[in-house]
Amino acid sequence: MTASAPRCDKTEAWAALAGHFEAHGRDLDLREAFARDPGRFDSFKVEAPEVFADLSKNLIDVATQRFLLDLAAECQLEARRDAMLRGDVANLTEGRAVLHTALRAPRGRSPFNAEVHEVLDRMLAYVETVRDTAKSGIRHVVNIGIGGSDLGPQMVVPALDAFCHRGLTFHFVSNVDGHDIAPVLRGLKPAETLFIIASKTFTTQETMANAQVAKAWFLEQGGTDTHKHFVATTTNVKAAAEFGIGTTFGFWDWVGGRYSMWSAIGLPIALAIGADHFRALLAGAHAMDRHFADAPLAQNLPVLLGLLDVWYRNFHGFASRSVAPYHQGLRRLPAYLQQLEMESNGKCVDLSGTRLPYGTSPVVWGEPGTNGQHAYFQMLHQGTDVVPVEFILVKRPTHGFTDLHTKLLANGLAQSQALMLGKSTQQALGEKAPTASRELDAATVARHRTFPGNRPSTTLMLDELTPRSLGALIAMYEHRVFTAGVLWGINSFDQWGVELGKALCNDLLPRFASGDTDGLDASTAGLMERLRS
Repeated sequence: MTASAPRCDKTEAWAALAGHFEAHGRDLDLREAFARDPGRFDSFKVEAPEVFADLSKNLIDVATQRFLLDLAAECQLEARRDAMLRGDVANLTEGRAVLHTALRAPRGRSPFNAEVHEVLDRMLAYVETVRDTAKSGIRHVVNIGIGGSDLGPQMVVPALDAFCHRGLTFHFVSNVDGHDIAPVLRGLKPAETLFIIASKTFTTQETMANAQVAKAWFLEQGGTDTHKHFVATTTNVKAAAEFGIGTTFGFWDWVGGRYSMWSAIGLPIALAIGADHFRALLAGAHAMDRHFADAPLAQNLPVLLGLLDVWYRNFHGFASRSVAPYHQGLRRLPAYLQQLEMESNGKCVDLSGTRLPYGTSPVVWGEPGTNGQHAYFQMLHQGTDVVPVEFILVKRPTHGFTDLHTKLLANGLAQSQALMLGKSTQQALGEKAPTASRELDAATVARHRTFPGNRPSTTLMLDELTPRSLGALIAMYEHRVFTAGVLWGINSFDQWGVELGKALCNDLLPRFASGDTDGLDASTAGLMERLRS
């Protein structure tokens, strides 16, 4: 933490926000706000590359936004952003630059440009040889990775199904639980299968365990050419060669795992959608990078969303956010965003190592609409906790079932409207409730059918779900996470919380064989003995 970049709670803007929250923010009513200001939608809509955002159903007013922008300025968000983009050390605890934006920059436009495009060109040339299935013989691609080496590709491939090669089927194995890989292998033939081993160091425990299972299966089933049927995305070429892999595509220590789908880790994406569409994915992300770098903060979508996250987490005290993509292709987006946001900003100390007195990352969760409506939306509408919701709508589908898509969009709009409007007890009294018990009086039934309303939501809209628009959407989320992290004064690019469990696992593994529980706590020792018996 540098002296020139104060932590958010040490600023004048923070104190001003606290005063504003007590005077106006806590009790802001969206229904009254819309009634007072017919132009509220226009005041809080934001246009960014490929993404339109309606922020008007959030618990903010013009003054809130002004104070939040003052906070961003006082925390030197723009200077911190520019430093990251030019390649200064942004991951302070590991002494690394953070340059996932360089992975999608055009030639000559970013640091490490020559190296990036050399790997990209080589990878995409390889991709086209595999996609020529008549010559390659490949029909199935199995990506073996975990975390960022799995979540990005596993999210993007089904999202871009309309653009995917129809002769290739994609499988994703991440969990060290054998129940993950067993059903995948069951339906494969060695001669038709390409395995991608995605591990930066080629030492990731879960990935390498699954890789060894895949290799053993391949050989047992009569496979003979590991050089053809196994490829690695790694920087450890030596270890990959020892495994029997001849084709590798590397990346760099300034590429964090949860920001790595733009690198060679995106190989399964490129195999699915082809070189041209993969470049379009990168181009969409780069367009959002330029918006984040160049747009004034008051019209900068990732910045405004990050500021909103701080407002909700630290002033309203909302501890979670639900993501509801109204597009089946985006069904894995909530899981992807969980890692992106919670691994990045789930920190409890600032850059100087000082314990934080306020909350950071919210819990991010969700399901695609309309499935979520029949699962957890009951809690969103009538539960005791307020959970901001993020709706994602896609204007035009890639299928021909227009009636279904209209119903889908109508549901998405209706849910955001219902969260805001709610239903008063008086309104409920005036309605018929055919399924209500006749043993209850009307007033009691009406109280059960009352919705508090005034529950906030954001609606993000894409014209179509294409490689370019998806690239822009994901980059928007990346920069949003960075914005909130800067204000909270934390390092959004390390993940020390992941390491402790790995170290303890390495200690426990040999104990399963030996039965030695010396030095373990009573719970772990007792559970181990029961598991071994």
